[in-house]
Amino acid sequence: MIPIHEDEHLLVLEKPSGLLSVPGRGPDKQDCLSKRVQDRYPEALIVHRLDQDTSGLLMMARGLEAQRRLSRLFETRQVHKRYVALVAGHPAQTQAEQASDEDGWRTIDGPILLDWERRPIHIIHPDGKASRSRWRVLQTGEHATLVELEPVTGRTHQLRVHMQSIGHPMLGDSLYAPPEFKALSPRLLLHAQDLAFAHPFTGAEMVFNARVAWTATAPHLPS
Repeated sequence: MIPIHEDEHLLVLEKPSGLLSVPGRGPDKQDCLSKRVQDRYPEALIVHRLDQDTSGLLMMARGLEAQRRLSRLFETRQVHKRYVALVAGHPAQTQAEQASDEDGWRTIDGPILLDWERRPIHIIHPDGKASRSRWRVLQTGEHATLVELEPVTGRTHQLRVHMQSIGHPMLGDSLYAPPEFKALSPRLLLHAQDLAFAHPFTGAEMVFNARVAWTATAPHLPS
């Protein structure tokens, strides 16, 4: 696993869809991004994760002090992440009554709770953890919409659950999309595209992006 950025304190990597961020339970779930990275950088430590089916940018710390400082940036919401996704339907139409800001961003507030009997599925529930996501339309097709997403909080499956909660699940989503929308793609069409933060040791502005060529007009995409 070759980083797209490395320095003495941190690594930035692009995770492919289908690869776990960290080991799972059982011998068949030991291959993961963190292990592949640690084979080359033994001191590398996880700071945050992406869902197995999500692709895109992920950061790892090099050593305990770097992990502590980077974790603090995440805890204080000083790491800025943006995703792109292809969702079913036309959320700008169904959510037209919700006000957007001057840049087209709308907000979803919905507390997220693990549905214990159907785990790992999560649901919107008043007993869940407070969760907020922002979204805006990038491109509209006949049956799908390309959206940009910004998680304000960082709950498990947050973006997937929030878009499903307003009636627009992501294409290829094996957990939250109905069969007809899951079948439109061999993988979940959710990608962590942008990552920005101040370097925890130097203060330098760090900005990374990993673009994908997805469009709303051609939702049948290869993996």
